[in-house]
Amino acid sequence: MDFLIPSLITIILLITWYRGMSFWINSLLLATLIFLVFTPITLFWIVYIPINLILLLPTLRTRLVSAPLVSLIKKLHLIPSISETEKIALRAGDIWIDGDFFSGSPDFKKIFNESYPSLTAEEDQFLNKEVDEVCAMTNDFEVFAKRDLSPEVWQYLKDNIFFGMIIPKEYGGLGFSALAHSCVVQKLASHSQTLAITTMVPNSLGPAELILLYGTNEQKEYYLPRLADGREIPCFALTEPLAGSDATSISSHGEVFEINGEIFIRLNFNKRYITLGSIATVIGLAFVLSDPDELLGRGKDLGITCALVDSSLDGVSQGKRHDPLGVPFINSPISGKDVVIKLDSVIGGLGGISQGWMMLMESLSVGRGISLPSTSTGGVKLSAAVAGSYSSVREQFGLAISKFEGIEEVLARLAANAYMLDAARIFTLGAIDSGKKPAVINAIMKYHSTEIFRKSINDAMDIVGGAGISLGNKNLLGHAYMGAPIGITVEGANIMTRTLIQFGQGVIRCHPFAYKEIVALEAEDVASFDSAFFSHIGFALKNMLKMTLLSLSRGYLYIPVSKGVAAYYERKIIWSSASFAFLTDLLMAYYGGSLKQQEKITARFGDILSAMFLLSATLRRHKAENSENDDFLKYIGDEQLRIIDNAYNEIAANLFGNSVLNILFTPFKWYMRLNSLSPDVDDTLSKKLSESISTNSEIRDKLVEGIYHSSTYENIQEAFKLHEKVAPSMKKIKIAIRKKELPKQKIYTLLDEALKLDIISLEEKKNLLEAKSLQESVVQVDGFTLEDYFARKG
Repeated sequence: MDFLIPSLITIILLITWYRGMSFWINSLLLATLIFLVFTPITLFWIVYIPINLILLLPTLRTRLVSAPLVSLIKKLHLIPSISETEKIALRAGDIWIDGDFFSGSPDFKKIFNESYPSLTAEEDQFLNKEVDEVCAMTNDFEVFAKRDLSPEVWQYLKDNIFFGMIIPKEYGGLGFSALAHSCVVQKLASHSQTLAITTMVPNSLGPAELILLYGTNEQKEYYLPRLADGREIPCFALTEPLAGSDATSISSHGEVFEINGEIFIRLNFNKRYITLGSIATVIGLAFVLSDPDELLGRGKDLGITCALVDSSLDGVSQGKRHDPLGVPFINSPISGKDVVIKLDSVIGGLGGISQGWMMLMESLSVGRGISLPSTSTGGVKLSAAVAGSYSSVREQFGLAISKFEGIEEVLARLAANAYMLDAARIFTLGAIDSGKKPAVINAIMKYHSTEIFRKSINDAMDIVGGAGISLGNKNLLGHAYMGAPIGITVEGANIMTRTLIQFGQGVIRCHPFAYKEIVALEAEDVASFDSAFFSHIGFALKNMLKMTLLSLSRGYLYIPVSKGVAAYYERKIIWSSASFAFLTDLLMAYYGGSLKQQEKITARFGDILSAMFLLSATLRRHKAENSENDDFLKYIGDEQLRIIDNAYNEIAANLFGNSVLNILFTPFKWYMRLNSLSPDVDDTLSKKLSESISTNSEIRDKLVEGIYHSSTYENIQEAFKLHEKVAPSMKKIKIAIRKKELPKQKIYTLLDEALKLDIISLEEKKNLLEAKSLQESVVQVDGFTLEDYFARKG
């Protein structure tokens, strides 16, 4: 009995602690446990009780603890420095399921109830009619040779409102959902990057989106119909030679001045990497605005502002083109000298002055989740489809190369990437179409979609070999390979996205208390700081216990929402999230304001955050499709858990540097390695996934759904399907050779003899000959006469 009561109280204390119940309850339980187990002397209670009361009573705690602490932090200059522009960036967009991961307690009931959308009938019809038609009109090899889309394609895009997909119908646009916008771009990208980018840019960050969100009624009424039908071609001019995509460093300048009682703005700007810049008729321009004579009565320095500039105005220069790795989408420098615009050209009119940075951050918080993930997913699906078909048709040593284990491994990776990236794309678009602006998740999507595409196109090129590097109409991958690095550089290079944005901004934005503490410290609001700081301590202690108990139980302390295989990965995410949340707090406590300079460590935390999201998106797709095939979930789940494990081990190895704390932390590092999240590699999974992409099946069709089927692609598919059809006939001949009924020669030289011996039928012979012809057609690459070769421009 003496042992039973303390044990029971200990269990109750652990439950209340694990569930994050109030300090009062935990304190009373702990005091009772101490009394029963240790029976301490009176002096202990004389010290213990006042300390508890000080910590538990907010009025006493604020006066005796928090106020001196705020003074000390201020005196030692420990307040993290966050500029006003950083604050705007942090406030832009919404917290979505990224906040769940930082909480240490992801809510899978909520996650599984998040939208996983599908197209409307109207959107689906457009995708399979107008989009297919414009793809059929576009010969990408000729686009590269002529350095532009044909005039007919340009006109078709305008006539069919491709540039107005995001513009509401009331303004002459298509009024499509984010999902439809994405699916259109995905299909275009699977056929022609130039076609996709040309269509994508007017529908992403640029004049139309900014006018829709922030424009005046007059700006909406005038510009949106003209942008929708292509009477106006837009571009958005942000990037500069010395500023990159960092709008806080731009040097383009506008100055307010007055003529005859009317106020104007004089612009001087020098921009580069501006897509559609050389042909744009309306330029969305970001610049720093000043008002030296204070004509607007708002001070002299008015900050970043966005305006609409007519490209025909005196001083605008658009005469040059960039050449981005030979991919001929229109990209150019654009500049202006003493260009004069009216005040009503500012997006949002007078109310839009000084609001440019906010506009850009809020727009980017959405755009990152649509444009690049869409083009990348199209490229990944194309890579998987072509590599899967080609590897089944291409033979070496009498065997389809898809059967080689080295090729199997790569095909499996391609299939898994296509499944996972599409899951994450649709899941994120569901949030956007629901009205959310998931800034951190969209940064994750931008980074990982472009990286996955880069890896996937390299994998596909490895498999198709010479057919991938020899340019011509038969090559479906070469141009995509050439353009792969471009997406890596857009909206900030991926190195910056990984090291600074995913976790670097996410930790302040998504942590339940960190930003509140910083704001309270800056305002010297002791009461608010006290509330946030001590809630933060309770939060960290709760996650420390959760991490410990989940680790010891290998996640089985958590009761999952899912069943079967999905339940296993749900438990792992919960375990990882608790560790992630606690280690995040440990990191912030140790590094303080210098955290954002620890880019190697923050990048690894970003890897963990990304892997938890990508695995959660995969779980959401698995549930949405009510899939009975667990192979993709297992393969992707195991791979993401290995990424998480590796990141945790690298963080543990480098946390605390060479300090004494590192030595004290060593047993924990050993334990993490011994009790890892991830399972061993299962080679049978890679074989299954390889077969899913290299055999003709519903799984394969679903996996690469949404890409354009060009005549070249259809030719490969026909060869792929026929090759599979004649496999039994090939097997009969091979058996006959082993039995020495036929001589040991190449199979296609034995068809007549095999027919005479009734090993195959006449129909089988016909199919085998057709398969051989198609096989040669697929493996063969384009050849050019010397005259054509030297005359070709691209």
